[in-house]
Amino acid sequence: MNEPLPDANRASSGNQPILFETALQAADAAVLAAASRHLKNIEVAVLKGAWHGFKYDEIAEETGYTPEYIKHDVGPKLWQLLSSSLGERVSKTNLVAVLSQRAAQSNGSAVLQNGATPLPSTADRSAIAPPDQAPTQASTVRPQDLDPPVGLVALNSPVYVDRPPSETRCYDEILRPGALIRIKAPSQMGKTSLMVRVLEQARRLSEGGDRPIHTVALSLQQADSQALNDLDGFLRWFCALITRKLRLPHRVEEYWSPTFGSKGNCTAYFEDCLLPDLNAPLVLALDRVDDVFLHPQIAHDFFALLRAWYEEAAYGDSGNPLWQHLRLVIVHSTEVYLPLDINQSPFNVGLAVELQEFTPAQVTDLAQRYGLSLAAADLQQLQELVGGHPYLVHRAIYHLARQDLTLDEFWQTAPTDSGIYANHLHRLLRQLQEHPDLAATFDQVAKSSAPVEVDQMQAFKLRSMGLVHLHGNRVALSYGLYRRYFGNMAPQH
Repeated sequence: MNEPLPDANRASSGNQPILFETALQAADAAVLAAASRHLKNIEVAVLKGAWHGFKYDEIAEETGYTPEYIKHDVGPKLWQLLSSSLGERVSKTNLVAVLSQRAAQSNGSAVLQNGATPLPSTADRSAIAPPDQAPTQASTVRPQDLDPPVGLVALNSPVYVDRPPSETRCYDEILRPGALIRIKAPSQMGKTSLMVRVLEQARRLSEGGDRPIHTVALSLQQADSQALNDLDGFLRWFCALITRKLRLPHRVEEYWSPTFGSKGNCTAYFEDCLLPDLNAPLVLALDRVDDVFLHPQIAHDFFALLRAWYEEAAYGDSGNPLWQHLRLVIVHSTEVYLPLDINQSPFNVGLAVELQEFTPAQVTDLAQRYGLSLAAADLQQLQELVGGHPYLVHRAIYHLARQDLTLDEFWQTAPTDSGIYANHLHRLLRQLQEHPDLAATFDQVAKSSAPVEVDQMQAFKLRSMGLVHLHGNRVALSYGLYRRYFGNMAPQH
C-alpha cells in the first residue's frame, strides 16, 4: 500500500495532481451534467481508492464488497460513466491526469505545494471509506426529482442500495453455463430490482464478446386464468411469449404435436428452435413464480420441466450441449409448499439467494443519499416501526427528505389510514379479508406478544406478505407498524 504511484497515474502536460476533493467535485459535476445524477457512495469509494493507487482487492477489502464485484462491475461501469461524461477515455491508470486537467480548465483549483498526491499509509485505512461511511455530499439527490418508491428500483436510480453479497453472488453465477438462480424474499423486498440487475449484468458482460447474451424477463402474473388452468395452454403461452420477447418468428404450432405431450413439445421448441436460432446464451428470468403455486394442475409438471432443463445443461457433452446456453432466474416470495418430488424440483438446486432486510448502516446510507440526516434515536425508532424492510424504509426516507411531513407527524400517522403507508396497509387488509382462514391465523399472531405455532402453509403465506417473521416452527408479527395498525383494526372474517 506504500508503493509509489505509477507514472501513468500522474497528471500530464505539466499539470500537478490536485487534491482528491477537487477531483471529486470535477468528476461529480461532469456526471451530473451528462447523466443527471451524482456519483454513488460506492463509486466515490472506488474513485478515491484508485486515485490513491490502491488495487481493486484492497478497495474491496476496505469497502466490504467482494473483489469480483469491484473489479468486474463497479470499476468498469465507473470508468465508462466518467469517459462518457468527460468526453475522453478515463481508466484506473489515467484518472489523475484527466481529472487534474479538467479541474484546472474549469476553475483553476489549487494544487498541492509539493506537486504530488500523498499516498495514505497502511495504517491510514480511512483513505477508502466503506459505502455506508463514504463521503455523501456528492452522492445526494434531490427528492423532488425522483418518483415515489413504488415497484422496482430503476437501473439508473441513484438510490438503489446494494445488499452484499447477494448482488455479487448472482453476478458471478449468471456467467456459468446452465446456471439456475433462485431469488426469494417476502413481498416488496426488492426481488425484481435485483432480477433486472442480474439481467443487465449479463447483457453488459456480453458486450464486445463473440456472442451476445440474450435476456428475457417474464412475469408469470401475466398468464391469464385460462392458461393457468391447462398445462398445454400454459406451455404454449410460455413459448409464444418468450418468442415474441426475443423477436423471433412465431413457430410454436410447427413444434406442437399431440404425439409427444405438452412437456415434450415445449422442450423440443427450445431444443430445436429457440436455442439453435439464438446460438448464444439465453438468460430467462421468471418473476412471480408464486402465482403458479396456486394452480397445482400445472405447477408440478412445469417445475419438473425446469428441473429437467437444468439437469440437461449439467450433463454437458453427454447430453445436448445447447442446454448449457440456458440460464434460469426464478423469483418467488414464499416458501415452496407444494409437495414436489425432491428429484423433480428446481427449488433445491442451483444458487439460492434470500434477500435480507436493510442493515442500520444501509438505512443510514439511503438517508444520506437523499440528504437526510437521521439521529441515532430516530434510526432506532424507525427500525422499531418498520425494521429494515426496504420498501417501508425507503418510503419513510423519501417523504421525510421531501419535507412532506415532520418526524413527529410521521410517527403519529404512520400506522393510520391518513399516513404514508395507507395504501400498503389497505392492500394487506384486503388480502386478509379475502381469505378468512388466513385472517384468523393472523389475528392469533397479532394478539400474541410471543412467537406462536400456526399451520405451516398459513405461516408461509403470511411471511410472503411480509406480515410475520419465522422463528423456527413459530411465527411472530414482523413490525411494530402492523401491530399498531391491525391492533386497532382487526380484519373481519
